[in-house]
Amino acid sequence: MEDRLKNLKRVMDKKTFADLHFSDHHQHAVHKKINQQQESDEEILLAVMQLLVHEKTGHELTGLLRGRGIQKFEKNEGFLYTLLHRLEQSGCIETNWDDAGAKYYWLKDKGRKLLNKTEKKRTKHRLILKELLEG
Repeated sequence: MEDRLKNLKRVMDKKTFADLHFSDHHQHAVHKKINQQQESDEEILLAVMQLLVHEKTGHELTGLLRGRGIQKFEKNEGFLYTLLHRLEQSGCIETNWDDAGAKYYWLKDKGRKLLNKTEKKRTKHRLILKELLEG
């Protein structure tokens, strides 16, 4: 399979991308923009809390965060579990182990209230920005 992909790349380089050339400056600018788009800890926290409205394992949570394009924990899985531990210690989430040894996480009332408050603030902030941009 790998050889077929390499052959496909060679063919595409010769035919499809033959007229495309990017300077080193342009490539550097693209890489810089990609790196600037990294998610903030606050955005990750909000996404985690939104996903924990329903009970999830750490593995399920990781897959769903990947689906949202969040990659901060890809090279550091400890980041996600540290965040979950902090949420548990603050009383925002609750955990339970099942018989198979999987740990489940979900929001407690305190976490739901914090999530609702945060989402309302974000919505209000977006409306204000929209008004400024349209006005």
